[in-house]
Amino acid sequence: MTQLQAAKAGIITEAMQIVAADEGLTPEAVRDYVATGEAVIPLNIHHKNCHPVGVGRMFTTKINANLGRSPTHSGKGDELEKLAIALNAGADFVMDLSVGTAEDEITGIRQGMLDASPKPLGTVPIYETISLLGDIPHMDPKFLLDVIRRQAEQGVDFMTLHAGLLLRQIPDAMKRVMGIVSRGGAIMAEWMMENKAENPLYTHWDEVMDILVEHDVTVSLGDGLRPGCLADASDAAQFGELDVLGELVDRCRARGVQVMVEGPGHVPFNQIQMNMERQQEVCKKAPFYVLGPVTTDIAPGYDHIVSAIGATAAATYGASLLCYVTPAEHLGLPDSDEVHRGCIAYKIAAHAGDVARGLPGARDRDDAMAHARAEFNWDRQFELCLDPKRAKERWLRTRAFTDEAHNEDHCSMCGKQFCAVRTSRRIKKLAEGLS
Repeated sequence: MTQLQAAKAGIITEAMQIVAADEGLTPEAVRDYVATGEAVIPLNIHHKNCHPVGVGRMFTTKINANLGRSPTHSGKGDELEKLAIALNAGADFVMDLSVGTAEDEITGIRQGMLDASPKPLGTVPIYETISLLGDIPHMDPKFLLDVIRRQAEQGVDFMTLHAGLLLRQIPDAMKRVMGIVSRGGAIMAEWMMENKAENPLYTHWDEVMDILVEHDVTVSLGDGLRPGCLADASDAAQFGELDVLGELVDRCRARGVQVMVEGPGHVPFNQIQMNMERQQEVCKKAPFYVLGPVTTDIAPGYDHIVSAIGATAAATYGASLLCYVTPAEHLGLPDSDEVHRGCIAYKIAAHAGDVARGLPGARDRDDAMAHARAEFNWDRQFELCLDPKRAKERWLRTRAFTDEAHNEDHCSMCGKQFCAVRTSRRIKKLAEGLS
């Protein structure tokens, strides 16, 4: 049984119990959320070392780190190093997006990541399909199904499948400034135009679901028509695909397939709330998995920042899983340091969103930090922060050049004399004397 089938049957699985303990909820509550489809627990039955992670609005907002080699850069060892860095920085999910290499190398990279990752791992099967075939127009739909099956048997926990991009939406997408920026979406659109045929994932969706059910693979319905610039956001192509994704959500739930939905992309800040709420309505509260959104197009090198701004709003208004963006976005394959910075930026965004929406307990860590700062308890501050190593290194770097390097009751921002926190402590004592 899939997690969804078990939940519908009233069964509390071991995975549900683990998620409940992690989230501070009852197992019954987790079961009920999974049963409605408002929550998913991506967990392939073959991924034996995987710690179950829940995705849904009733849980803390999760983040995903995209990894994987490109045709021109990186390899198996590099991606395993990046995987370790992403997990250490707090990634809840990882995806192997490797392309452009031989079948045994693709399979080997993915197996290495599955073996090393205690967190759920996702893929985009169309990437391996085209990497092996090398020619988009001649892709055999049956070959694509075989790739999906092999990845499911290997242990992949969730798969991005661009099944909602249909022939009728392509003319609207071609009116855009950037056209189709999703790799998977562009591949499917070219195949459809060259073959004058409908999306093979859509026409073979029942067969796809048969594979997913057998191995309990969660489908992440890909947004093949996500906007690639602000000018293309919230257009007819994007929302036309979203309507089809809503239909596929219904079909997945009826079949017992766990399903979440992917979303934009590049979106002006003032359109984010509308996009989140529209998806929640169209897709019947299926967990929303968003890339950013990127809130301005003019910050290459800093896209982890401008997208984290959008991700905070997305987490506040409807998203459950945030796909990180690194400083390398739009420029190249991220290196290890950029993976780290992308993860930290998105841990910040996810947490800020949880605080903003009033998730029970979300602000406890912030309140503890405030007390530690008021008490000049530096070690406690480093324990509580999202990147302890970097925070402590930065603190020590300045103190090494001060005359009072061992005096712990101020930092170099104001110095001892002008420290407002020290002054407030003195004022508090004076106020206590007046009471």
